[in-house]
Amino acid sequence: MSQQKEQRIVPRKGPDFDLDGDIPKYWFGGDAFKSRFFDAMSLLFPEGEKFFISCVRDYRDAIDDPELEAQVKDFIYQEGQHGHVHTQFNNRLKAQGIAVDHILEQQKKLMFGFFRKRFSRRFTLGQTAAAEHMTALMAHGFFGTDMFTDADPRIRGMYAWHAVEEIEHKAVAFDVFQKVARGGYFTRAITMMLVSFSFPFHVFAIMRHMFKVDGLENRWRVWAKGLWWLYGPGGLYPRMLGSYLAYYKPGFHPWKHGEMATYEKWNAHFEHSGDAIAAADAVMAANQERAAA
Repeated sequence: MSQQKEQRIVPRKGPDFDLDGDIPKYWFGGDAFKSRFFDAMSLLFPEGEKFFISCVRDYRDAIDDPELEAQVKDFIYQEGQHGHVHTQFNNRLKAQGIAVDHILEQQKKLMFGFFRKRFSRRFTLGQTAAAEHMTALMAHGFFGTDMFTDADPRIRGMYAWHAVEEIEHKAVAFDVFQKVARGGYFTRAITMMLVSFSFPFHVFAIMRHMFKVDGLENRWRVWAKGLWWLYGPGGLYPRMLGSYLAYYKPGFHPWKHGEMATYEKWNAHFEHSGDAIAAADAVMAANQERAAA
């Protein structure tokens, strides 16, 4: 597959998504699993973004390519904005009785008290590159479909904005890992395997806690239906399997993968209107038209 043209990283200020508004608890079409799946991911983002920034910043002074140096600067800004917006979103969860502070403290201990203390800078940068690929392929996969049709427009807008920026900076950590840290194939592969296990494990553990707080009845049915939605034939993750496995190819580079038409539509609409929610709505309408054609 030929190399795509890299997209300019735009250091946007995190938009206002009215996350303090009247967003229903099960904002994804009333579906508990889908809503809590994305809620759990949001909960992990603020500390995760801090970890990614720290791991890339380890090598910032060793970068001698002005273009990559500028990309790192914009990457750090975007990740900081993601953490800020998702913290606002997570305050909703805290008001619902979710143990947000405890979960974040445990996550911080794992990432900064364990991985950052016990593993090399190159290894933790490999974890960052792997996680950035995972979030980018989810951005491409979720963003380019009509999956969010039944979602609350405010949260749909937040995740669409986040997806756009994950796509823009999807190669930064990978390029620092390869070009500056001189990370090898073994570290790249083993860190991806680690992230592939740890990320869903933590998401599902948080969801289990959320369902308990919700007092959800027939939880096993919710899990069965939800896991089928994720992993069953035609599910979300099987559709992204090819892009995921591509990471293990020796010649992999992030800009070889992912369609860009949806990104370009969002970007054009946002640059014209300055409204991230309306831009996401425009993308969703286009996705629905394409699915119906």
